[in-house]
Amino acid sequence: MTDTKTVFEERLRESAAETEALLASLLSDATLPEEIVRPSHLMAAMRHGSLNGGKRLRPFLARESAFLLGGPPDAALRVGVALECLHCYSLIHDDLPAMDNDDLRRGRPTVHKAFDEATAILAGDSLLTYAFDIIAAPETVLADRLKTELVLALARAAGLGGMVGGQALDLAAEKSPPDEVGITTLQSMKTGALLRFACEAGAIIAGSEPGHRERMRAFGRKIGLAFQLADDLLDLTSDTVTMGKATGKDAARGKGTLVALHGMAWAEDRLGALTKEAIDLLAPYGEKAVILQETARFIADRES
Repeated sequence: MTDTKTVFEERLRESAAETEALLASLLSDATLPEEIVRPSHLMAAMRHGSLNGGKRLRPFLARESAFLLGGPPDAALRVGVALECLHCYSLIHDDLPAMDNDDLRRGRPTVHKAFDEATAILAGDSLLTYAFDIIAAPETVLADRLKTELVLALARAAGLGGMVGGQALDLAAEKSPPDEVGITTLQSMKTGALLRFACEAGAIIAGSEPGHRERMRAFGRKIGLAFQLADDLLDLTSDTVTMGKATGKDAARGKGTLVALHGMAWAEDRLGALTKEAIDLLAPYGEKAVILQETARFIADRES
């Protein structure tokens, strides 16, 4: 009998491959209606910053959440790809010299290193706007009401009160380290907001009742905090080859983290507690939720 972890790993790989394939198709040089031309240099930079492997965890969460609640899989795939476009934009901009100033991303030169800073900015801008294009397009077969809800929820998660606002708080934290509440707030915005949206998106795609949507949001909040806590631990314990990016930079730049504040033992205990809380939230869905529950364990235990 195949165990849950093996099934999870297979589904994660399949989802990543399907996400990559659709993303590659959408990032072709062929223009869409109302587009004039797609500059080849810009498209190459966009592909460099997004078609570079990775676990594709956020699309996977959106698809599995939709599956859990009975949403259409084709629409869930497209929404997941839209979310991945937005996530990749954030990584391209995060890596810029004015932000985190990184040379490596997933083991490859960052976009501004492979091309130049201006092209990297424009590639990020293009992926950001394309995310909403993908959701709104006729090929995403959902009721207009649901598309509107998805666009609004993603804009709120990604914008000034979500991911971008969290990045602003993170940059400010280098000059004035925040307290525990401040750290938790910025992490729930910078990292957690898109993970939370990924889980909530499944409920929106399925047209679920508000109770299901709030439960998925709560699950997303828990795994978002767990993801960042695991990331902070890996920044201290892993290496550049394993992570595919520089490690040890948070400590070097004096960034406040919960690991730095409370120590590794506390962080590992808290990570375990968050994982259990996330898993327990999905208990009412029974066996159908086991893959999402395994995803919570994967987030806590991952090595890169």
